[in-house]
Formats: sequence, C-alpha cells, structure tokens
Amino acid sequence: MRITIAAIGRMKAGPEREMVARYLDRAIGGGKPLALTGFDVIELPESRSTSSASRKADEAKALRAALPEGIIVALDERGKSIGSEPFAKQIGRWRDDGRPAASFIIGGADGIDPAFVQAADLVLSFSPMVWPHQLVRIMLAEQLYRTTTILSGHPYHRGD
Repeated sequence: MRITIAAIGRMKAGPEREMVARYLDRAIGGGKPLALTGFDVIELPESRSTSSASRKADEAKALRAALPEGIIVALDERGKSIGSEPFAKQIGRWRDDGRPAASFIIGGADGIDPAFVQAADLVLSFSPMVWPHQLVRIMLAEQLYRTTTILSGHPYHRGD
C-alpha cells in the first residue's frame, strides 16, 4: 500500500523539513518488508482566493486531483484522537484489505474544506489544539515511521 502525505503549502528548507525527511526515510526502510511503500509528500500551493470558504474549496479541488485512489485521512482538530498502536493496526488492516493507497491530508491556513473532511475515510486529530503545519508534518511522519516499527515488532515503540 502506498502512503502519501498531501499538504497545502510548502515547507521551507530547514530543520523541520529535515526531520520530516529523516522519519520518512526510516519509514521507507521499515515499510518495504511490510508492503508499505511511497511515503511521499505532495505539496500544493495555497489558494489565492479572497474568502476562506473559496480558498478551502479551491484547495480541496487541487487535493482531489493530486491524490492516488484509496483511503483519505484528513487531519483536523475536530477529528478522532487515537493511540499509536490502533493507528498502526488500522493502516495494517487497510493494507491487508488490499487498499492501494492511504493519503494523509494537511490543510492550509484556513483548514480543510468541510465537504472534503466529511467525505474522508477517517478524520484524525493529534489534539484539539491547532498546530503549525510544519509540526503536524513532523508528528505525522514520526507516527508513520512508528507504524512500521509497531507492525514489524521493532522495539522503537515502547507502548504499554
């Protein structure tokens, strides 16, 4: 199953981008024997529309066009909060069910279009707080790497 992170906006070069790359490189290595591939990042430009609603609609349209066929996971502060092990098990189930891809969506400054969120297979929250997109990418990349370690039985994850 191919894993993709799709984000509105570009991360500048620097330590945050390096951390995302480091976790995704680890996920690529750990994911291969688990039939988890890709771990790609798609960065789409922010809409230049004048209203928040039209910006979110434009960005949702661009996201739909860029995503591979498969599972859509929207990251939103109003989403479901789950632990690392259930998260890993869910990705494993999607893989075992023959889903071709899972895409994780990080919206722009205005968030994600409500219709896009409603159509997602899973709406996931790292916290009810709003986090800077750079930190969300780092946290998501780390959780994807952690998923590979949980599914493979690697000792990196030391949950209860």
